[in-house]
Amino acid sequence: MPQPTTPSAAPLQAAFFDLDNTVVRGASLFYFARGLAARGFFSRRELQGFARRALRYALRGEELGHLGEVRDLALAFVAGHSSEEIRRIGEEVYDEHVGAKVRAGAHALAHGHLAAGAPVWLVTAAPVELADVVARRLGLTGALGTVAETVDGTYTGRLLGEPLHGQAKADAVRALAARAGLDLSRCAAYSDSANDLPLLSMVGSPVAVNPDRALRRHARAHAWPVHEFRRWQHAARWTVRAGTVGAGAVGVAVLVAGAWRRR
Repeated sequence: MPQPTTPSAAPLQAAFFDLDNTVVRGASLFYFARGLAARGFFSRRELQGFARRALRYALRGEELGHLGEVRDLALAFVAGHSSEEIRRIGEEVYDEHVGAKVRAGAHALAHGHLAAGAPVWLVTAAPVELADVVARRLGLTGALGTVAETVDGTYTGRLLGEPLHGQAKADAVRALAARAGLDLSRCAAYSDSANDLPLLSMVGSPVAVNPDRALRRHARAHAWPVHEFRRWQHAARWTVRAGTVGAGAVGVAVLVAGAWRRR
């Protein structure tokens, strides 16, 4: 069983895990979108069409359009629905898709920290409703995720703040550490993506898990530990751009499709 890596004798105070391609294979947002499509939020044809379009964008290294427009549309599909309904769907999506995609190695690392007395948090750009479900089902401490605005328990279709991506994810962890009195130099962070370098660089124990090429280079240059849990490592290296970037792009594109349909 893989064991967590700590650079000093001092026990870690907490560990922070990215979700997509770190703890779970693929994009959790895409699995969530599949569940929503199956429940009539938008059509399967829209799901397939926008998934193909997003993958083409990802493979060509292009953007999906203005980030602000994507942000505004990405959660608009839940407007008018109750938070209880979406959380219930999140539970069902975990059973249908996500649970089988959990990587045993990452799960072992997380529970190694828990056994040592350190809380473990998921930190992801996925909706916090889904992140909460995954964290609870895996026995973790809690989750930080992208938050949609609600009024009287009903989604407005707007976000509260920014999606937890890149620097925003690091800022959220820093805020949590301040509330909990954590010393980040005695914390660990795990991720597969160079997008999470702001988070990885601010903790004392950064660890690359199934890293993309940019993160692998950075980890080697800085002597960070690297864990590879993919069965076909060499094939995964070739497809990492399509898998890591593409899966996320697919998820965003699917949500945009649903938002346009509802509008």
